[in-house]
Amino acid sequence: MANFIDRRLNGKNKSTLNRQRFIRRYKKQIKEAVSDAVNKRSVTDTSSGESISIPQRDISEPIFHQGKGGDREQIHPGNDQFSTGDKVKRPQGGQGGGAGEGDASDTGEGEDDFVFSISKDEYLDLLFEDLELPNLQQNQLDKLIQMKTHRAGFCSDGMPSNIDIVRSLQGSLARRVAMSAGKKRRLKELNEQLANLLEESEPDRAAVTLIEKEIALLEQQIKAVPFIDNYDLRFRNYEKQPHPTSKAVMFCIMDVSGSMDQATKDMAKRFYILLYQFLTRSYKDIEVVYIRHHTQAKEVDEQEFFYSQETGGTIVSSALKLMNEIIKERYNSSQWNIYAAQASDGDNWADDSPQCSQILRNKLLDDVRYYAYIEITTRAHQSLWREYQSICQTYDNFAIQHIKSVEDIYPIFRELFKKNRQHQGAA
Repeated sequence: MANFIDRRLNGKNKSTLNRQRFIRRYKKQIKEAVSDAVNKRSVTDTSSGESISIPQRDISEPIFHQGKGGDREQIHPGNDQFSTGDKVKRPQGGQGGGAGEGDASDTGEGEDDFVFSISKDEYLDLLFEDLELPNLQQNQLDKLIQMKTHRAGFCSDGMPSNIDIVRSLQGSLARRVAMSAGKKRRLKELNEQLANLLEESEPDRAAVTLIEKEIALLEQQIKAVPFIDNYDLRFRNYEKQPHPTSKAVMFCIMDVSGSMDQATKDMAKRFYILLYQFLTRSYKDIEVVYIRHHTQAKEVDEQEFFYSQETGGTIVSSALKLMNEIIKERYNSSQWNIYAAQASDGDNWADDSPQCSQILRNKLLDDVRYYAYIEITTRAHQSLWREYQSICQTYDNFAIQHIKSVEDIYPIFRELFKKNRQHQGAA
């Protein structure tokens, strides 16, 4: 059994292991703070980190101390206001008594809450923990187009910039050893023979001359072995391999009729951006299609989608028809993962709501992975909500939720994408 100790230095003088332990230990408090942060700041800031505050009472450690032992007797002075069993009121807050919301310290010194910052990745991990995309599939799109370069060992020829010096020197050393090892052994034997002959009182000059010539020839042959040869050169080899690429498209559909004020649009925008951030954790490439509608639907850019002013009535089916046309033209459901989010205040022509139901059932819901409808209103639900409720009972990739205020956005989002939601709904 081998034990590996990671002694790599942590960036910016931070202890990564201690940080991970701290986050695991106070995960409940941190997740509560992250959830509150969503409601307190713009959702467009989900690409950055967050400052988390943990109350001092939650991070205080228990301590052991020695109390007063033995039998003790105490005498307390009497009073003329209270009797046995009376409840004593707390002193009123004021100057000198502590008018703040925190607890006063008996030593005159207090402790602030512990505040630390989490990174963007840590923030998103905590924000979307325990959530999943229903009907998640990785559709492959054009394997031959998406190519990635991979290391593929070494080769004997290539670009000078790809020369691997270590491999080349290893090959050079092996070649020199192979070509000169036998000659060096023979040279060593001849040197020993020559030394033995020269130690004799009358050495054989002919034998000495013959050995010296052979020694000189071997030394010349050994020196002739080049230090490095073209045969020794090794180059890093790279090859391109096809990789499946997973893409998704997100349809944002919103009612922009006269009944939709800017505050309602802003709440819808927060939901859309939460959904986009969530999809980026499962898909590398995401396209966004904005469809706005009143009595007519139109594909627009983000600026016009959220901030252009419109008046008039509402015909929701026009947006669903346009979405179906765009899917048929540009987003084949066998190649794209299609998600849709529709935001409305619930207004629609009563005769149009059944038509919306037919389009969803017969055309859209067979192609999309997930379709979420959020109704942002404080009024009673109308015909569109009732039609969509009947769809929920049949299709598990369709969901509806009701949002009344900004504080409802993140809890509703978690409800739509919580893990095992489909299994729970089926049960």
